[in-house]
Amino acid sequence: MAKTKELSKDTRNKFVDLHQAGKTESAIGTQLGLKKSTVGAIIRKWKTYKTTDNLPRSGAPRKISPRGFKMITRTVSKIPRTTRGDLMNDLQRAGTKVTKPTISNTLRRQGLKSCSARRVPLLKPVHVQARLKFAREHLDDPEEDWENVIWSDETKIELFGKNSTRCVWRTKNAELHPKNTIPTVKHGVGNIMLWSCFSAKGPGRLIRVKERMNGAMYREILSENFLPSAKALKMKCGWVFQHDNDPKHTARATKEWLRKKHFKVLEWPSQSPDLNPIENLWRELKVRVAQQQPQNITALDEICMEEWAKIPATVCENLVKTYRKCLTTVIANKGYITKY
Repeated sequence: MAKTKELSKDTRNKFVDLHQAGKTESAIGTQLGLKKSTVGAIIRKWKTYKTTDNLPRSGAPRKISPRGFKMITRTVSKIPRTTRGDLMNDLQRAGTKVTKPTISNTLRRQGLKSCSARRVPLLKPVHVQARLKFAREHLDDPEEDWENVIWSDETKIELFGKNSTRCVWRTKNAELHPKNTIPTVKHGVGNIMLWSCFSAKGPGRLIRVKERMNGAMYREILSENFLPSAKALKMKCGWVFQHDNDPKHTARATKEWLRKKHFKVLEWPSQSPDLNPIENLWRELKVRVAQQQPQNITALDEICMEEWAKIPATVCENLVKTYRKCLTTVIANKGYITKY
């Protein structure tokens, strides 16, 4: 039998008030849209115990004492990577023998569950401080300033299986049926590298990088694709260019090239992919590409170009409009990675 929703304390007290006002159980049930039996049970409890609160229920006592509960929650709070086996040993040393499912259920009642740890860029204290400094310095910048920034980055898109998570409905023991699997390829032969940029006015050119990118190739991309993108996006005078601190971006020759072109470059904190809104566009592109299910590199390349061109300018505009929220989140998270 399905578990029914528990009535609120206010509703139960209303039963009593209406009963004291002389209304019958049927009339109360009709007025509040509930069964007569439900109303009667609450009123009988009130008459017997002078309360509508839940009474202590029967059942086996919990194996983990309040003291043991505090101990294991304090442990996982300090060291989230603690295993259930470690917690079992800690409790056993304290005189309590329990199973792993008991520990899982105990922590779940506290809102804690075991999840795969996310992989994020390594942040050293100097990185954390630089991220905080950037967020605080730019927190009050007007939205118009961010609308005048051109964001850029590179990304890798896999041919099979890694662009998005997919779920399938299947029967037991059918996990290896071709229609229930995602084909994979050996490392290094099923992906392409892309470079692009965008502003609040829309996406810029999308370029496939067919060789290992170095400083010279990066400057060539900027010359042949970034400058036309900036022109096509019709940026206002004084627009700002953003790129991260990759060595080919910060190479002396690249800096000199940017200086000669009179580019104003946004000072950028290292290890901060979550601060670059183009990551959201890459995610959007990868989901779109995965839905098309390209079967070879040529198709992957063509679909990437087609889907990138379909991304509406409004998506780019909204990313820039909400950028202040991103900075606020970084500050609230004390400089650590907020999403990745």
